[in-house]
Amino acid sequence: MSDQAARPTSLLERSSYTARRHAAETRFRACGLGAILIGLAALTMLLASVLGPGLGAFRQTHIHLPIHLDAAALDKSGTRDPEVLKKVTTLGYGKVIDKALAEAVAQAGIAIEGLSDAEISGIISREAPAQLRRKVLANPGLIGETIPLSILADGRIDGYLKGRVTAATAALDSNVSPAQLQLADAMGERGLISLDLNAAFLTAPDASDQRPEAAGLGVAILGSAYMMLIVLALALPIGVAASIYLEEFAPKNRLTDLIEVNIANLAAVPSIVFGILGLAIFINVAGLPQSAPVVGGLVLTLMTLPTIIIATRASLKAVPPSIREAALGLGASRMQAVFHHVLPLAAPGILTGAILGLAQALGETAPLLLIGMVAFVREYPGAPPEGLFDPASALPVQIYNWTQRADPAFVERASGAIIVLLAFLLVMNAAAILLRRRFERRW
Repeated sequence: MSDQAARPTSLLERSSYTARRHAAETRFRACGLGAILIGLAALTMLLASVLGPGLGAFRQTHIHLPIHLDAAALDKSGTRDPEVLKKVTTLGYGKVIDKALAEAVAQAGIAIEGLSDAEISGIISREAPAQLRRKVLANPGLIGETIPLSILADGRIDGYLKGRVTAATAALDSNVSPAQLQLADAMGERGLISLDLNAAFLTAPDASDQRPEAAGLGVAILGSAYMMLIVLALALPIGVAASIYLEEFAPKNRLTDLIEVNIANLAAVPSIVFGILGLAIFINVAGLPQSAPVVGGLVLTLMTLPTIIIATRASLKAVPPSIREAALGLGASRMQAVFHHVLPLAAPGILTGAILGLAQALGETAPLLLIGMVAFVREYPGAPPEGLFDPASALPVQIYNWTQRADPAFVERASGAIIVLLAFLLVMNAAAILLRRRFERRW
């Protein structure tokens, strides 16, 4: 009664009731804006926590040396036979690199008080001899020549140039000494050591705990790509076919209601449950190999199917019934009406749901851990279809693996891998938006 009395009889008068309504609207807008600002702040903090330490993984410290490939040390027989050259281990190549580094330091006139020969050799990565050995085995004609080569520096030296290691921490670290840091500074002034673009981070395989500077995502990216191919080849056609049948052809009875309820429930099941299912069926019963992309792809297919089915059914429901009725009225069969008219109109939503389902599967870790993809894998899987059964890793599993290692350099590697994973997810979500706009039709 009081509200009615407070309302004016003229539209030109502003009553207390109108003022309260406007105030409530202003408060609601402020709450909405505040929620957006809080979300943006959280996103900024997330990106800063990842980009800060992660961008360093895309740059790597290299030592630039002229290395003389002494035939007396690498090919005593003089035959240049690859089988004979393979008998020379990385220990022999390490001595060649150590000698080249000592000569380069001496020629540059670098003298650090208290710096031993072992400490000079210690700034070189343990991966460097293997790197040189692979180069020589690929081209035996290099033996006897002096070649310019950029080799990996040790992880502590790399951390020093990136600001992660200081003279104070080096004094407490048994893996690096302050004198080695001084040597790195002197070599940097003379152009013998530098931070370069690290393209190998995206192509190299994983490395041992003693060689964080050599660790890469090559095997993980290839394993994730193989699994996504399997998910795309299985989940999309099966999910779309099941959705079309349930939405357009299946009779409405208790059985279809039960199926729909179970599909909705499966979409909410924790992903680790699908990992247990994959371990029990695909590995223990079917006998498929552990840590293989085929097993990971099958597990992720089971996990992605409910998402694709729900998204596809929602897209089919969004098509107006008049489209179906008009097609049937003009003499089209039920199948012709669905595949020639309804399905093309629902394609944007179907493609969007499929890509979002793939993006969700790409970031899953728990089910892959249960099927053994956490194992250390250095060898690249072969080409499909044989490569689908070879051991491999995956991007989220590689991130988890690196965060469990003690060396701080692996934290940088893990953050860099997160950036790569986010880039893949961003591309997939952008593709979903573009496809929706490309195929969207209005009626």
